[in-house]
Amino acid sequence: MKPTLYHCRNARSFRPLWAMEELGMEYDLVVLPFPPRVHYKPYLEINPLGTIPFFDDGKAKMSESTGICHYLAETQGPTELAVRPDEAAYGEYLNWMYFSDATLTFPQTLVLRYEMLEKKPRRQPQVADDYRMWFSGRLRVVDRKLEHAMWMAADRFTMADIAIGYGLLLASVLPPLEPCLTPTCKEYLNRLKARPAFKRAQDRQKQDLVVEVGDNNPI
Repeated sequence: MKPTLYHCRNARSFRPLWAMEELGMEYDLVVLPFPPRVHYKPYLEINPLGTIPFFDDGKAKMSESTGICHYLAETQGPTELAVRPDEAAYGEYLNWMYFSDATLTFPQTLVLRYEMLEKKPRRQPQVADDYRMWFSGRLRVVDRKLEHAMWMAADRFTMADIAIGYGLLLASVLPPLEPCLTPTCKEYLNRLKARPAFKRAQDRQKQDLVVEVGDNNPI
């Protein structure tokens, strides 16, 4: 079977979507309204967590965006998108991969929720501001890396750049977080956005949403 990726536009599922385009893979993409656990209830039968992404290639069923990228690099290779264990940058590569979601994207989700997505009575400005500061502080290590390097690891574009790059992409489209991006980070993000595979992934996610019958306002 062709791999299937369940995706919401510009959500963390963009990481594996972009990775599959970089690898030149054939795959099926199911674009869902956000959050799908609310707006497309049948999705809970596919992924009981109701989270995005969800990836199924007939061998593995996975719900973690950086884990899927790591899996694709190992199973679709050999590819220069992976840093191998015998390379000096292997540890740095893995660290950036998992830093990207556990440390960099995590505070973004709380800012998004408590400043933009929750209904006004449930918004928490102090929580959003605290996690914006968290994000800004964690972003400093990315900025320091990029001051002296074009890419995150091994002096080439790898899955680590997809993982970190998504965090910067998300920040760039969220008004509360965009000011956190330094000129160095913005320059790096522009390099990533110029890649043909990035552009293909952006185009691919514009396909029609799968919307639950009777839902007139899915997002």
